[in-house]
Amino acid sequence: MPVTKIAISMDTKLLHKLDGLVQRRIFPSRSKVIQLAVEEKITKMDKSRVARESAKLRKSEEQSLSEEGSAGDFSEWPEY
Repeated sequence: MPVTKIAISMDTKLLHKLDGLVQRRIFPSRSKVIQLAVEEKITKMDKSRVARESAKLRKSEEQSLSEEGSAGDFSEWPEY
């Protein structure tokens, strides 16, 4: 995967904690810690967005849509 170099500003105390993780070899580098943290945050945001959108669905409407058209003759369906 190609990577792009960026510059960021960070609270000094947070940077010391980050460096401690690298010094204890929990992570191989500052870059890896930050990359994983950003990826984890974005993943959580995506999941919460999906949950919010799913909460908007009405179960009865979704059920009827999913069953729409399935009342027909199953012999007409192609065999796999």
